[in-house]
Amino acid sequence: MLTRSIGEISMTVLTSNTIEIRSGDDVVRVRQEVRSRAVESGFSLVDQTKIVTAASEIARNTLDYGEGGTLLIERLEEVGRRGVRLTFEDQGPGISDIERALTDGYTSGGGLGLGLGGAKRLANEFHIQSQPGKGTRVTIIRWK
Repeated sequence: MLTRSIGEISMTVLTSNTIEIRSGDDVVRVRQEVRSRAVESGFSLVDQTKIVTAASEIARNTLDYGEGGTLLIERLEEVGRRGVRLTFEDQGPGISDIERALTDGYTSGGGLGLGLGGAKRLANEFHIQSQPGKGTRVTIIRWK
């Protein structure tokens, strides 16, 4: 267990584990592991579905557009609430225009263009960092 203070807020990481994302089977494993962490955190079925759906979308993007990467799953506790933080990282080509990538309907591939924007709407907190040629990091948190 790791406790970190941010200003007056104290956040504790209860558990963490890392998953490699290299194949479609790994995307399935991401879904399973995220659901397990959400259940352990006491999430309702609706909140479990929201974080699993967001994780699936970003894991698929990590594989398809980021050429594979990793997911760090952390169960969190903060004063009065519990949550799950997911940090996806890849060393792929990066995203040149993040705002455009978050726009519904935009796709750099053959998808519907709902993944990043949809994942953002399903999370309570969403942060994305990317630089062309250096990869992408997407962090989402869902709180109970």
